[in-house]
Amino acid sequence: MPIDRREAADPARSMALLWRTKEPKSRKGGPDLSVDRIVRTAIGIADAEGVGGLTMRQVSQALGVGTMSMYTYVPGKAELLDLMTDTVYGEVELPPDVPGGWRARLELVARANRALYRRHPWLLQVETGRPVLGPNLLAKYDYELRAIADIGLTDVEMDAALSLVLDVAKSAERAAADMRELERETGMTDGQWWQAYGPWLQKFAESDRYPVASRVGTAASEAHGRAYDPDYAFEFSLQRVLDGLAVVVDQRAGPGSRPL
Repeated sequence: MPIDRREAADPARSMALLWRTKEPKSRKGGPDLSVDRIVRTAIGIADAEGVGGLTMRQVSQALGVGTMSMYTYVPGKAELLDLMTDTVYGEVELPPDVPGGWRARLELVARANRALYRRHPWLLQVETGRPVLGPNLLAKYDYELRAIADIGLTDVEMDAALSLVLDVAKSAERAAADMRELERETGMTDGQWWQAYGPWLQKFAESDRYPVASRVGTAASEAHGRAYDPDYAFEFSLQRVLDGLAVVVDQRAGPGSRPL
């Protein structure tokens, strides 16, 4: 279900919550609430049921408190989504030492982000081109940029290179999530679908009329056992992006330089 973004987060309130510069304390005798508890509960609901239908009332019911009590801590759904997003960003592992140079470091970044989307598929719906400027996002962004610092790229190119790698992870996991959702809706796996429709395609897709499509489609379906394999697409795309960056890095380094 698409996310309704007509309600925009208030910048001052959102930043204060993200950075925890001001948080109400639970009143004596009142419900044991905190921003962290509310956010973790909302994340659990979104992981289990998706984020499209997530409401403040739903979260308050899961907490066993009145909705108005929760508004004291989190003023609205827009701010809650910001908090949820930055919180799960904090799950990404940031190991200080990664052997294998910049390429291995970027591979780790891509795989860690894909794993994050796998754990929290709703993040694919929530993320936009306007980043949530919380502490976990900034720590993650800083770490990921350091993977390609001092390899010859300009600051703007570093940002673009990182975006390419992150887009590969997001695209692959979005395709995988779509396939999982389709399986739930139809009760049929992609492999089962291909077994049912493959013979019909072979009947109509005449090799002499569509020679390249017939040859390539047959090879791909035999290799993957289905029409599309997001894992293969992820690995192939990631290596090609890294190959392209390697060309730029080598050009900047010049002849006789050591790879970074």
